[in-house]
Amino acid sequence: MDISLMQNIEKALKDSLPGHKAHMEMAVVGHHRKAEAPGKANKAGVLALFIPGENGCTELVFIRRSSHYHDDRHKGQIGFPGGKKERVDSDIRETALRETYEEIGVDPVEVEVLGKLSNLYIPVSNFLVYPFVGFVRSRPKFSLQETEIAEVITCDYKRLLNYDCRNTTKIELSNGIHLENVPYFDLKGKILWGATAMMMAELVHVLKRV
Repeated sequence: MDISLMQNIEKALKDSLPGHKAHMEMAVVGHHRKAEAPGKANKAGVLALFIPGENGCTELVFIRRSSHYHDDRHKGQIGFPGGKKERVDSDIRETALRETYEEIGVDPVEVEVLGKLSNLYIPVSNFLVYPFVGFVRSRPKFSLQETEIAEVITCDYKRLLNYDCRNTTKIELSNGIHLENVPYFDLKGKILWGATAMMMAELVHVLKRV
């Protein structure tokens, strides 16, 4: 793991963040707009996790959610590991670490948290998401929560800095609705769109400061 890179990311996260402006680069037109989360919004913590790549690069970790649950509005989608805040969590940072452990088996003790990105409210599921950024020094052996997670996807972070990996496509939602001209990141042939793509767009801005 390139520790100097991680230190520089930590410094960059302490500067002002682009927030909504960056989010809108990857927002679905007409479906995402700047909205204040209601007081009763559910809280979720997610983790953008950097790991050592098998070929010496530095990778980011994504998960593809299971399609088992009929009422899950995000089933089958790719995102950062994480989930809903529970009463056992002392704070939302702990939520992100606990959920990452439960979903893909990365021990919270091994994760060094560098900071966080801007919060993002998702009206369709009424979640206010708190995205944290962290890293582990050794490549983890993933252990999937099979009822929740279909697969782990890793990608060299440098690939995501290249605008050639961004495109638009048509997306069919689980309720049969089609969305046109949806912006997405191409994760080696897999489509990263929606809220996580919006958070990733902000992380790209941070990484370009490094």
